[in-house]
Amino acid sequence: MVLQSVIDAVFQVFLLSAIPFVWWFFSAKKEQSFFTWLGLQKPIIENKGNYIVWFLFIVVLIVVSLTTITYFFLDSSTLASNRFAGLDFSAFIPALLHAFVQTGLSEELFFRGFLLKRFMHKFGFQIGNILQSLLFGILHGLMMFSFIPFGVVVLVVLATGFAGYLMGWINERKSNGSIITSWGIHGIGNLLAAFVAMFNML
Repeated sequence: MVLQSVIDAVFQVFLLSAIPFVWWFFSAKKEQSFFTWLGLQKPIIENKGNYIVWFLFIVVLIVVSLTTITYFFLDSSTLASNRFAGLDFSAFIPALLHAFVQTGLSEELFFRGFLLKRFMHKFGFQIGNILQSLLFGILHGLMMFSFIPFGVVVLVVLATGFAGYLMGWINERKSNGSIITSWGIHGIGNLLAAFVAMFNML
């Protein structure tokens, strides 16, 4: 299970980095390194206390809202974290890889690293952040479109889109454009969802 988790995680990171890499290669290679261009760099934080409060607030808000939607509207078997259902601590390493690399890193590289920064350059922060968050939400809704009611799909799109907006906001407004912050938030949220599945909490 661990080896397959490593393979899946690496494959998804490469898959979601392919378009950004090609774009960077032909448009910004001479100006910045690939990782700097995406914001995969150490965050520069001016007010650490304020940053920590916002970080924790966003984690709690995302976890509570998505857990509520899952509990009331979704069958947990439809979630990606269901692969860890009932496995207890034996699934800890695969869950960690899934949470922080396969989904957390790959999606942050693409949505908050690539799309948000390109949209910001073209349309400014507010419109750029709304656009990337809408696409983030729509992607999550499409993944469930075939097996949940349309109204619940809309709820999933809005909740994950709002999460995407908050993560884009904290990166650009509190972390000097670094996606390390949203990667941490995304990974923690996914890991908590995996724990819920691992220990059959819902």
